Amino acid sequence: QVQVEESGGGLVQAGGSLRLSCAASVSIFRINAMGWYRQAPGKQRELVADIPNSGRTNYADSVKGRFTISNDNAKNTVYLQMSSLKPEDTGVYYCKIETRGSYRDYAYWGQGTQVTVAS
Repeated sequence: QVQVEESGGGLVQAGGSLRLSCAASVSIFRINAMGWYRQAPGKQRELVADIPNSGRTNYADSVKGRFTISNDNAKNTVYLQMSSLKPEDTGVYYCKIETRGSYRDYAYWGQGTQVTVAS
């Protein structure tokens, strides 16, 4: 079973910054993609940013220019640097790790970390 562990959430004032980290207990050679999603109260979970094997990053339009996703293959860790935070960025942020198995692909989620941006 793959373990996915997030850290780095918290309370920050609007305009501030936070850095989220997510470590996965799986060989980097099995990972297809690593990404961050978020879910605000009363809303569906949405993609924030992801980074597939190709290294070509994808961002939600709402975070482009403010958030940066990166990974450290040696540590099987993905980061989300969030800057110029807005109250609408508030939510639970989840890390998703997509891996390939012998016969199918798998997706593993972390437990989520709360990000609250105060106005």
